[in-house]
Amino acid sequence: MFVVTGATGNVGRTLVGLLAEEGLPVTAVARRVTEADVPPGVRAVAADLGDVASLRPALAGADALFLLVAGEDPEGVIAAAGEAGVRRIVLLSSQGAGTRPGAYPHAVRFEEAVRGSGLSWTVLRSGGMASNAYAWAEPVRLSRTAEAPFGDVGLPFVDPADVAAVAAAVLREDGHDGATYVLTGPEATTPRDRAAAIAAALGEPVRFAEQTREAAHAQMAQVMPLPVVEGTLAILGEPTPDERSVSPDVERVLGRPARPFAAWAERNAAAFR
Repeated sequence: MFVVTGATGNVGRTLVGLLAEEGLPVTAVARRVTEADVPPGVRAVAADLGDVASLRPALAGADALFLLVAGEDPEGVIAAAGEAGVRRIVLLSSQGAGTRPGAYPHAVRFEEAVRGSGLSWTVLRSGGMASNAYAWAEPVRLSRTAEAPFGDVGLPFVDPADVAAVAAAVLREDGHDGATYVLTGPEATTPRDRAAAIAAALGEPVRFAEQTREAAHAQMAQVMPLPVVEGTLAILGEPTPDERSVSPDVERVLGRPARPFAAWAERNAAAFR
């Protein structure tokens, strides 16, 4: 049994589908997940990573766990997984846990807990995800405008479908124990480039407007803890060489190149119409 937390998110939903397509037994976990949110044959269990007791029914009979960085008790979640018989944990972490650990202490703590669990483990450190562009969906629909800071700083954003495909491979296959994979796209793109890719997918112009750092900080602080806001803005505005680099790990695991941002924009153009 494969247990997927965050099963209604951009990565988890795709991961559940990939595993189900192969006829594998899957339990989909999210706070408000229902049977209507998952493919036929997938078990849906509403549970919260912040409440270890709520997870126990989902973990019963599980062999492998796909774990998000969420909640405040990674040790408790991992202990419950071990007690349920889980043998393998795949953690979706952040590239920032390696490049800026001081700004991502939550992710670092989860990584340390997984590595010290005594179970088989693999850590997936995702770079910025293409799906972050959903933040532009409403302004693009309403005014064909996309706003972001640091318009000409390029980063290799990763398609969340590639993250899900890597997670599926690592959950199913041997040979990944103790590995930490950095997941990026195949090329660096700037916010200006990504707005242009959305425009091309729509077949209509989209105006890019550059935000000030202060305006971006205020917007992000509404949904992120302040240390994560600072870390994110530092990556977006002054990325390190590692953060700018294209990682080979998606292709190493999947045997094919990572998908470009333009492909994500084409698949998801309806969100911006």
